[in-house]
Amino acid sequence: MQFRTIEMEDGTSIHACLIMPSIRPIGHIHILHGMSEHIGRYEEFMSFLAAQGYVVSGHDHRGHGKTASLNGFLGHFGDDVTFDRIVQDAQEVISLFRSEVPAENFILFGHSMGSFIARRYVQLHQDIDQLILSGTGDDPGIGGTAGIGLAQISCRLGRFNTRDPLLNKLVFGAFSKSVPQAKTPFDWLSTNPESVREYINDPLCGAVPTTKFFLELFTGLKKANNIKLHKTINEHLPILFLSGSEDPVGRKGKGVWEAARQYEKVGIKQITVMLYDGGRHEMLQEQNRQEVFHFIVDWIEGK
Repeated sequence: MQFRTIEMEDGTSIHACLIMPSIRPIGHIHILHGMSEHIGRYEEFMSFLAAQGYVVSGHDHRGHGKTASLNGFLGHFGDDVTFDRIVQDAQEVISLFRSEVPAENFILFGHSMGSFIARRYVQLHQDIDQLILSGTGDDPGIGGTAGIGLAQISCRLGRFNTRDPLLNKLVFGAFSKSVPQAKTPFDWLSTNPESVREYINDPLCGAVPTTKFFLELFTGLKKANNIKLHKTINEHLPILFLSGSEDPVGRKGKGVWEAARQYEKVGIKQITVMLYDGGRHEMLQEQNRQEVFHFIVDWIEGK
């Protein structure tokens, strides 16, 4: 795996990585990771994809992973950074990698928060061939509106760049309760105890975000779920929704189907929904992840 530090238009340094296949590339997949984690957690999946003949790239968002150590701190996008700036980061990183490593088919893969970044990306850009949304959900509704209100009040009081345990509990409290007799607060991520343990022990995972982070996250969720903004998306873009049937982010499937129906309503024709029975939020970390890896490649290749 090759590691890079890429400078954005605003001068911010982004940690990124790239894996090249041993054969002529049959496509390029870029991965957008989720909230309070980092791209390093996708190494097994990335290596698998490269072994199938794909160029695979990814990066740590602002406030995450090694990007946070380059400029800023974990859990904070930046004092003046908007959700759309995070989307622009993705576009700039992707454009650089694609200019250096041409490949005919480009696939954007987004997990959880990364799926919402990806959904906003395709509202703004028409340069991808396939879209994979892992662990996504629908509009949080009143909860999201309340979150924006609380975050705005706290920001006006000057607490925008401090960690916000209240909003963190608002977002994740119900997720933790979704697993009966959970042994840890993060059992909702996966049924695989080893994966959960690795997440808990990873110093780059699980940081409580700041109030400004939550304000931008809730704002981004609203945009990503705005059906009017979906009308700019290429109606021929193939989209795969991938989740576990017990994922609380997708309301145990209900939110995933609702998000898929939004795209259907604006005329997008190629939509696939795959819910793994009993799976939770991180299907790439589940005990049957190799099955999931193969399914993703089969979908990309139309098998």
